[in-house]
Amino acid sequence: MQLSSLKRWIEVIGSFSQILKKLIPFRSDAEVAFQSTIRNLTGYEPKNIELYRLATKHSSAANKVKDHNERLEYLGDAVLGAVIAEFLFKRFPFKDEGFLTEIRSRIVNGEHLSSLARKIGLSAIIEHDKRQKGGQLSRSSMHGDAMEALVAAVFLDHGFLKCKAFILQKLVVPHCDLDAIVEQNINFKSQLIEWTQRNNRKITFDIVDEKGASHYKEFLAEVKIDGELAGSGKGLSKKKAEQAAAEKALAWALAKS
Repeated sequence: MQLSSLKRWIEVIGSFSQILKKLIPFRSDAEVAFQSTIRNLTGYEPKNIELYRLATKHSSAANKVKDHNERLEYLGDAVLGAVIAEFLFKRFPFKDEGFLTEIRSRIVNGEHLSSLARKIGLSAIIEHDKRQKGGQLSRSSMHGDAMEALVAAVFLDHGFLKCKAFILQKLVVPHCDLDAIVEQNINFKSQLIEWTQRNNRKITFDIVDEKGASHYKEFLAEVKIDGELAGSGKGLSKKKAEQAAAEKALAWALAKS
C-alpha cells in the first residue's frame, strides 16, 4: 500500500472515530452505575437520565436556583396522589370519601414516603450537602421529597400509564401493607402537643370554617404554634379536621426543629 493511501485510511479512521464519539458519548463508571440504579428502581430504561439526576438532587447540593428537585417534587405529589386515589377507590368500593382520604394521606405522607425511599434504595443516591449529615438534614423530608420527585421523573420520561405501573408494582404492592395502614390509629394531635410541651412552645387549635348541610358538614381546622400558622386540614368532623391539621403541623414543626 502506498504511503499516500495509508495516510488517507488513517484520516478516514480518525474521522469515523470522531463521529462515533459524538454518537456514543463516553460515560464514566459512576454514570453507568447511576443509570443502572435508576433502571432497577423503576423497572424502565431511562430515556432522559438528566431528569433522574435532578430528581435525586436536594436543594442543599444545588449550585443555582431551580437546580434541585423541588419542582419535580410538586409534580410527583400530584401524580402520586391521583394514582393512589384511583387505586383506593377501586380497592374499597363500599368505603366513603372520608375513609379513602384518610388512607390516601397515610400512604402519601412524608414519613411513609421516606420509609419507601429507604426500602427501595433511593436514599442511597440522593445528592445533598454531606456536611449536614446527622444534623437537620437527616431529620428533614429529604427522602420523601426525593420519592415524589422520582415519581415525577418517571411520569415525564415514560408517560402516565408507565408511571402508574411503577407506583403500583414497584411501591404499593411490594411495600405497602394496606391492612396495617388501615388499622393504624395515629394520634397526630397528641404527638404535636407532646412536641410543643418538650420544646416549650404555645399551640392553639381552631375550627375556622364549616360548610355543608347540618347532616353533612365539612370542617376546616388550623393549628398555630407560637402564633404562626403551622398547618390546616379538613374533615367531616371537628376531630378529624384537627387531626388532619395536626399531621401537617407536626411535619412543619419537625422540619423546622
